[in-house]
Amino acid sequence: MSVQKIQDKSHRRNNRPSDRKGPPKRPQKRRWWAVGLGLTAVGVVSAAAGALLAFSLSATPLKQSQLTPEEAAFFGDDAIASNNLKLPSLTRPVNILVVGTKVLSSDIDRPLEESGHDALVDSFEGLADTLLLLRFDPGTDRLTLLSLPRDTRAEIEGYGVAKINDTNYIGGPALTAKTVSNMLEGVQIDRYIRLNIQGVEKLIDALGGVEVYVPKDMKYTDQTQHLYIDLEKGEQHLDGNEALQFLRFRHDEYGDLGRVQRQQILLRAAIEQMLKPSTIVRIPKMLKVIQSHLDTNLSVEELVALAGFAAQTERSQVEMLILPGDFNGDGRHGVSYWLPNRRGIREMMATHFDLGYSEVESRRPRYLRIAIQDSTDDPEAVQMLVETLREAGYQNVFTNNSWQEPLEETRIVAQKGDRDSAETLKTTLGLGEVRVESTGVLSSDITIQVGRDWLEMEKSRGGVVDRKPESGGLEQG
Repeated sequence: MSVQKIQDKSHRRNNRPSDRKGPPKRPQKRRWWAVGLGLTAVGVVSAAAGALLAFSLSATPLKQSQLTPEEAAFFGDDAIASNNLKLPSLTRPVNILVVGTKVLSSDIDRPLEESGHDALVDSFEGLADTLLLLRFDPGTDRLTLLSLPRDTRAEIEGYGVAKINDTNYIGGPALTAKTVSNMLEGVQIDRYIRLNIQGVEKLIDALGGVEVYVPKDMKYTDQTQHLYIDLEKGEQHLDGNEALQFLRFRHDEYGDLGRVQRQQILLRAAIEQMLKPSTIVRIPKMLKVIQSHLDTNLSVEELVALAGFAAQTERSQVEMLILPGDFNGDGRHGVSYWLPNRRGIREMMATHFDLGYSEVESRRPRYLRIAIQDSTDDPEAVQMLVETLREAGYQNVFTNNSWQEPLEETRIVAQKGDRDSAETLKTTLGLGEVRVESTGVLSSDITIQVGRDWLEMEKSRGGVVDRKPESGGLEQG
């Protein structure tokens, strides 16, 4: 065990030796990518600024909640952006709480329709269906998203123990922010955003839809809510309504955690869509959608600064995490909670939110739980990967359910946010894309989702049997 200040870890991460093994860099490609990204950022910020030009920079035109002075004071009044006669930019790391609401008539004691339909209501006052803490860090150029399962057991001030999604219904954004802060080692929450489910649907439509791989056929009907889910397995271009179907489906083995993983998949797809230059022209339309379905205490200046930061963030710098914890049961005997893991939370907040100190166990290969998900349908290649890892000192390796999306490039998923160990594993294998997100196997530290690049590498070494579909036979690679 070693005690280390998180700033030291961040410094080492940003100052790695340049002679690390791995694939050679492509400076020309990276240069053009940087130029394109810069132009996209300028376009995004300019479009956002133009659409909001009617308001003063300090105005909060999208704020729809009436906070008491005490509630408003919780978020503080420290500046998070400055323009300095230029386009606004962030002056420091900023933490934004995002609350997604799905409000039904029954949630806010409104009568059902005559047909018995429990209709969706255009409101922010119901239960929190989604909770995210976003960190925009100009020091590391990273955007971090921490998902809090709505079934998380929380101590709510003045109320007692309940699921964390109750906080918005009980006390609005301020009580939700205070409860989240208390759970996360007292982390400062600078601003909030509340978006209702109708807004999510219209926002996806304004983006022109998103490309998502649906891992299995999803079918479910709830006549009371008029909820009809009917999605086919495979690569899909989802419009707003279909994206909501993807998000609201819960009938799988992981329950709410599976839903959180799908949220992260959809969020990454939406972020990648937003970074496309073709999306810039949709910025004014997106802002119109936001005006009617979003409640936030962010000012115009702050919104433009956040849009500019997000537009310049590379995909590899987007991190998606899940609150460390575990289920207390299956819900058959008492209330089913996601129980927060205090030690895991302390480590996560130190590593990713620059908060406090972290006592981190040395991340030696033999201590890591490595899960393997095969997307190639080639058991022999998977076995070769297991043997390669064990020879390299990774002793705790296990295979899991296949990854349904066929991958060309292997993904090395830092399931619990351990980017350094994932990067080391990538160097060991000599391939792969590192992703800091929680879409892998829940019980793992790192999940390897095997792509065809691993098969090609092993074939070139003569270690994998190539399966030829047209002949039905086996051929040595």
